[in-house]
Amino acid sequence: MLYLASQSPRRRDLLDQLGEPHRTLHVDVEETRGTGESPDDYVARVALDKARAGFALVAGEPDARVLGADTEVVLGDEVFGKPRDAADASAMLRRLAGREHRVISAVWLVHAGGERRARSVSTVRFAPLSDADIAAYVATGECLGKAGAYAIQGRAAAFIEHLSGSYSGVMGLPLHETSRLLRGQ
Repeated sequence: MLYLASQSPRRRDLLDQLGEPHRTLHVDVEETRGTGESPDDYVARVALDKARAGFALVAGEPDARVLGADTEVVLGDEVFGKPRDAADASAMLRRLAGREHRVISAVWLVHAGGERRARSVSTVRFAPLSDADIAAYVATGECLGKAGAYAIQGRAAAFIEHLSGSYSGVMGLPLHETSRLLRGQ
């Protein structure tokens, strides 16, 4: 049985696209970047922590496999997590406006036979945004609960001038990499 250590509806929907029957697990892991920890290492560690925490819940089940994933928006060396509130979301979007940033997604598969990982790094360039653009988007509430304060699959799609990489990775689960991971490639 495949388990997804995530409550994210986006990740569930994306995994459904692969036709992979699965159940979700609620895990609670610390998502704080360590001193000196690179953005890449941070994202990989959080995804692994989620997968391991999920596997601890189902380890007694034969053939249990657990996917853990994390996706973060990175500008320079700064990791933009989920905004605390509307003001934080507005500040993030002002910093991303008219600039290019990376979106790092890490996926870990943990099972009794071991642990394996996949990674996706995408580059996203936002169009310049006015204060009115930002205020209107933040007012929708779509920005809350999203890394970098935006959902590429929602209204923020209008902000994206260019994407190089994985659209599904920016959403939260890179499907190509996840599919290969599940097939053992």
